[in-house]
Amino acid sequence: MASGLESLLEALQNSGMNTEGIGGKEGASSAEPGSAGNGGGGAGGRKGRGGKGGDVPHIDFSFLEEVHGPKSKAGWVILAIVAVLVIAAAYWWFHPAISLNSVDLWMFIGLICLILAAFFYMRRMAYKNGQGKFEKSPSKEKRSTVLMAIPLAVILVGVLGAVMSNAIIPGNAEKYSNVLQTDTLDFAQDIHEVNYSEIPVIDRDSAILIGDREMGSIPEYVSQFEISPLYSQINYKGTPVRVSPLNYADLFKWFTNREGGIPAYSLVNMTTQDAEIVRLGDNPIYYSQSEPLARNIDRYVQLKYPFYIFDELSFEIDEEGKPWWICPVRTFTIGLFGGYTIDRVILCNATTGECTEMSVGEVPQWVDRVYPAELLIEQYNWYGAYHNGWLNSFLGQEGVVRTTPGSDGSLGYNYIAKDDDVWVYTGVTSATADNSIIGFVLVNQRTQDSHFYSVSGATEESAQNSAEGQVQNLRYTATFPLLINVANQPTYFMALKDGSGLPKKFAMIDIQRYQNVAVGDTVADTQTAYEALLATNGVLSNETDLTDVEEKTGTITAMAQAVVEGNSHFYVVVDDENEMYDFPLPGLLNILKYKVGDQVTFTYLNTGGINQVYSIIGPDGEKQTATAENNSEEQAVDESAEQQAAA
Repeated sequence: MASGLESLLEALQNSGMNTEGIGGKEGASSAEPGSAGNGGGGAGGRKGRGGKGGDVPHIDFSFLEEVHGPKSKAGWVILAIVAVLVIAAAYWWFHPAISLNSVDLWMFIGLICLILAAFFYMRRMAYKNGQGKFEKSPSKEKRSTVLMAIPLAVILVGVLGAVMSNAIIPGNAEKYSNVLQTDTLDFAQDIHEVNYSEIPVIDRDSAILIGDREMGSIPEYVSQFEISPLYSQINYKGTPVRVSPLNYADLFKWFTNREGGIPAYSLVNMTTQDAEIVRLGDNPIYYSQSEPLARNIDRYVQLKYPFYIFDELSFEIDEEGKPWWICPVRTFTIGLFGGYTIDRVILCNATTGECTEMSVGEVPQWVDRVYPAELLIEQYNWYGAYHNGWLNSFLGQEGVVRTTPGSDGSLGYNYIAKDDDVWVYTGVTSATADNSIIGFVLVNQRTQDSHFYSVSGATEESAQNSAEGQVQNLRYTATFPLLINVANQPTYFMALKDGSGLPKKFAMIDIQRYQNVAVGDTVADTQTAYEALLATNGVLSNETDLTDVEEKTGTITAMAQAVVEGNSHFYVVVDDENEMYDFPLPGLLNILKYKVGDQVTFTYLNTGGINQVYSIIGPDGEKQTATAENNSEEQAVDESAEQQAAA
């Protein structure tokens, strides 16, 4: 009677499995030389299966014999249907763009092509060597070679497309430098005087804190929804705000609330720091990024426009407060993957899902974000690197510039409101990225209009450090600066936040002379102190540049000299008032001609304390302004002032 092992081996052999060499009663004791069981290289042994006797080892392709497909046409049909369903489900879930410019699609195609190329390579070698049941067949070997070459050719096309997108290819550097057209303009003429209703005094992080705090006041929403971290900055009815939809708190909350949709969005006013949870009533948000299935906005728009490559979507509201998704469409101008920009936009109603396709030039005025900020900065850096050629971009680097980085090493930029649009602001520095700027650039997020202003001065990070130094005892941190026009001077404006992340003070810093720093509790107080500082240091050349300028005529009842931070000042009291007037020297030399009891006429900045005098008006109407042109005479002025005080 056969043993259990022999019965098993016999069953395996009947099933078609090769069991030669597996230890059995005979295999363990009577394996003949040259048989497969002892791994020898004799005539009866299969070459390469034991590697003895000097045989050359090679790959055994006999496993291909075991790969069987369905045994009937019905089986093949079922297999095809299952494959199609799996592919369709994967496409629906991952929804990649079907475009030759899609890097994700090429990665997927490349993976499939590598698998096919490897499979046909093994078939080719099997037909070439005649291994196993694969007999030598030059025709089948040739056919396998062709089938192997096709996926390799597809991979080569993708590689060539990537290479042709590189700036090193002749002519590409010029194309990259022209993706964003930038005009050079005059700052004082193009950037209007600051309007405090348009200055965002908080940044995105503070807006999130304020919005979350307001969300806590609506208990029926808190347990079901949370605010999305998007917080897009837009202009809403002429005011800079950040808006963000609510999200379903989790999958279970989505399941219980999906029929009613998302009932509200968060709106934070960036000038007043007021927050509001805007209820949508009968028109809730049904299409959002927190939807896991068909109404997921990314999936919904991509499947509706399968051949478009979308950039990052943004959430906005129109002038009536209705929610929309702004979906910019990428186009590539250099090779397969290079020089990308935006040429079309899909506007999707967040309530109905209705989509409207339009060109960039057709986008309505209320839309603020067509071009993402990161894209615009990258496009300007292409210009800065390649406008004098690719070779110059890393060798001579003549005229090579770049945008300034943020304090954390990421992109450094902010937004300003101008002409009812949102503009991206960033400084421009040299290729070596030192601590100074050669100017700054503003780019319109709706139209891609780009303006460069030539202003030398401190980088944003240096300005932040300077502002923090003014309040170092309070340990406040400065936000990334905004660019504003104060008295026709390019000025950094920033909030100073405490440890909780909320603004407590504000700072203004002269970009060209960043030691001129003014700090105040309100924006208006900060501007008044800043203008006084500019006037005192002789920065302003025209009295009309100032705000809050008043004229005063009175009798001097007291006057005294003091030296503050190395600069001489005369402090004057007029008509026994409680207020004092600061006459800086050497700018206002004519104050030395006056003494107690004389009548004096002057203009000053009303700062509500020690008022900064801007000019002295003599009896003949001649005006002397507080300029810094007489620095060489400062020592003589100080001596004369001391004699006057002694008398």
